[in-house]
Amino acid sequence: MLDPNDLLLFARVAEAGSFSRAAERLRLPKSTVSRRIAALERQLGERLMQRTTRKLTLTEFGLAVLDHGRQVAAEVDGALALALHRQARPSGKLRVSMPGDFASVSLADMLAGFVRDHPAIELELDLTPRRVDLVGEGYDLAIRMADRLPDDTQLSARRLAVFTTGLYAAPDYLAVHGEPLAPEALADLHGLLVLGRSGEPLPWTLEHDGVLWSGMPAQRTVANSPDLLIRLARAGAGVAAVAHHFAEPHVRRGELRRLLPQWQHQPAVAWAVFPGRRLMPAKTRVFLEALGQVLSVSPEVEQACIAAERRAREREAAALNQFGTQGR
Repeated sequence: MLDPNDLLLFARVAEAGSFSRAAERLRLPKSTVSRRIAALERQLGERLMQRTTRKLTLTEFGLAVLDHGRQVAAEVDGALALALHRQARPSGKLRVSMPGDFASVSLADMLAGFVRDHPAIELELDLTPRRVDLVGEGYDLAIRMADRLPDDTQLSARRLAVFTTGLYAAPDYLAVHGEPLAPEALADLHGLLVLGRSGEPLPWTLEHDGVLWSGMPAQRTVANSPDLLIRLARAGAGVAAVAHHFAEPHVRRGELRRLLPQWQHQPAVAWAVFPGRRLMPAKTRVFLEALGQVLSVSPEVEQACIAAERRAREREAAALNQFGTQGR
């Protein structure tokens, strides 16, 4: 089999007019260039060049082969030009999966600006709650909400934002049902809970001065749309766990009031997940940059999240060790 790289190398040597200049341009040792051209001649069965100390001359056969070498060189140059053009002007279909509420509440303006600034990119958004297979289904990027992600050698991840959460209810609802002074009093209220992936409502988990409380009211409404739960809370239907980032505008307008402010929820982390390729396509890179302009994590929060992840892994390891000891 003839190696196209050797034809390309032959064309570069003929173009440079000497082995030394070709080796310098290609950033290869001169001995390597000379050895590969000699191997190409042996494979073809004829000399391609006449070499002297002063001059390099192509043989008649070499001139004929040069046409093929130039075709290979032209294809390589065309591919490089295409890559440079795509880097300068990203293009192509960009398939992104993200939670629908997150897209509409947090990213609507960013998405509109991205579509306007990159007309050569065809943006395709999947806003269904399912967890897509990025590699198997051909997605370029997904935004996932999780404290931490499972290890996957095929994927890479970048932390986009950390959302702290609190319990909120409408002032009119609290005027009727009373404002809780301790987590245990939440049992008497109507909970607006997020539906988990397991099909069960996610309990509220609160922490204060090292004390952990987890539970949920007996009366509850469950949905897989946090945006809907916020709307229900504003309408006076009950108590919802809302990220402070989303609740702040409603608090300023007097539509919501925070409950038990001294108790803290576990932060929710937004991750950008993408196939773990060494070279990221330009279309994905500019989308990540646009996300970074509206979602950012401070170094202090980044370190706190890393420490929290480490503690969670340590607790899991300790629990597994204890289970193994009891099993023996």
